[in-house]
Amino acid sequence: SPPGFGPVMVLNPKTQRDTGRSAQLGNIEAARAVANIIRTTLGPRSMLKMLLDPMGGVVMTNDGNCILREVDVSHPTARSMIELSRAQDEEVGDGTTSVIILAGEMLILGEPFIRNNIHPTVIVRGYNEALQEALKICDKLARKVDVYDTTAMSELVKSSLGTKFSSRWNDIMVDMALKAVLMVAKPSEQASKPGAEGGAYKHHIANMEVDIKRYAKVEKIPGGEISECRVLNGIMFQKDVTHSKMRRKIKNPRILLLDSPLEYKKGESQTNVEITNDEDWNTMLRMEEEYVENMCAEIIAFSPDIVVTEKGVSDLAQHYFHKANITAFRRLRKTDNNRMARATGATIVSRTDEIQESDLGTRCGMFEMRKIGDEYFAFFEECEDAKACTIMLRGGSKDVLNEIERNLSDAMQVVRNVVYDPRLLPGGGATEMAVSTGLSEIGRRTIEGVKQGPFMAVGEAMEVIPRTLAQNCGVSVIRTITQLRARHASSFVGDAEHKHEDVEFAKCNVGIDGTTGEIVDMQDLGIWEPYSVKVQTIKTAIESACMILRIDDIVSGSKHK
Repeated sequence: SPPGFGPVMVLNPKTQRDTGRSAQLGNIEAARAVANIIRTTLGPRSMLKMLLDPMGGVVMTNDGNCILREVDVSHPTARSMIELSRAQDEEVGDGTTSVIILAGEMLILGEPFIRNNIHPTVIVRGYNEALQEALKICDKLARKVDVYDTTAMSELVKSSLGTKFSSRWNDIMVDMALKAVLMVAKPSEQASKPGAEGGAYKHHIANMEVDIKRYAKVEKIPGGEISECRVLNGIMFQKDVTHSKMRRKIKNPRILLLDSPLEYKKGESQTNVEITNDEDWNTMLRMEEEYVENMCAEIIAFSPDIVVTEKGVSDLAQHYFHKANITAFRRLRKTDNNRMARATGATIVSRTDEIQESDLGTRCGMFEMRKIGDEYFAFFEECEDAKACTIMLRGGSKDVLNEIERNLSDAMQVVRNVVYDPRLLPGGGATEMAVSTGLSEIGRRTIEGVKQGPFMAVGEAMEVIPRTLAQNCGVSVIRTITQLRARHASSFVGDAEHKHEDVEFAKCNVGIDGTTGEIVDMQDLGIWEPYSVKVQTIKTAIESACMILRIDDIVSGSKHK
């Protein structure tokens, strides 16, 4: 500053400020740290992480998203990396681990360019071009699958579940995920109109509406053995009948669902009634009773076998139901009631005087009360064409159950994605390796100038997935990856002499067997992943890497408004 003047303070001197190079390198360090936490949880030979939350609860998991959700992170860049895995989890439900590892690797490989004074926007441009090419390569690798072909589908789910804790019970888990999703998948409204192909309109599966969250309920019951888990063809909930003498087992019950209380309505606010006449008191009581009796009579008129309400059932109403041989349940959760409606074909009625015959659910084949552990559960099973289901999980302890629930939800998401977009890509790092080889070929031939470096770097970064798989298996990483690279490169060699236009892209499905670390063709191993998951992973990773590279100034300690 000129003599006689102190330094000019623009920002508050208390703020910390990282600018330019140091900010970018700091960001890359942070990304590397996050990626390293997650790295060991990729693949079938993955490790678990044990996290203590501030309340002293313990979480044991290897679900990338779950780990990052629990870890308390102070660095802003690391935070944005964590958001990635959350986005991935919400969008496609699987690939949360890979997305972090990939993004981290992209940034790590961007580091040398920054050190060499290449402007971040140039790097970003290279990355984006690479992204477009990578997506083209994925397109060519993909293969179609039939959603109702169970063997193909179960192989697919296996690749998602294989990396998880519950992989010992793979077959059960895979079946459960498939059954649950295909059970709740229903053609959405616009699909059911006869289409252009004449009356026999095949439901195009893209119009499926798969609402796992609402209609596939997971009930966790500690105790028992994991092999006892199953998907009910129908639903269950943890309620006992209101009156101990009511029937506990009914074949083909007629089910009525209410969301109104079967008891005398009390006033909203406090009301006082002054009674001067002696008889009026009895009259009032009688009126209350008659009101309830009336409601019950209106219900009994339709002779249901089971009445379920979300609100209360008074003792008097219970008595009438018991006399009419009706089983009643009260105070059911609204979500459970919706699920009952989907499963049994009933309509939820809000007022007893508006019940119609069509509102009764008759699609349930068997109602039974069972005692599991210490609780009573109501089972509604053997529903025909149920569009909702309950998944019953049994397992040794709460931690085990929570982990299984997480794994199962991943698996169900995978099935859902394939229902939406029935294309598959080879797993086991094969897709990544193919993209990697493809990018380096294209980069060598067609991309000039400064961009070429970053473009090739994306290809190199893709290798991190197979590399990590090999690492977690404990085989010699360098040898394995070199062999794998050679196998993929050799499928390109045929056209090396031609110009770029007609590079025939040979499908090469060779990847790493995550259990043994050997190089195998994924076609034989049968490990496939949904196209949507893979593509989403690559997109998210590259885009976020670009965003983080663009940051050149970190100001912390800014004023709280």
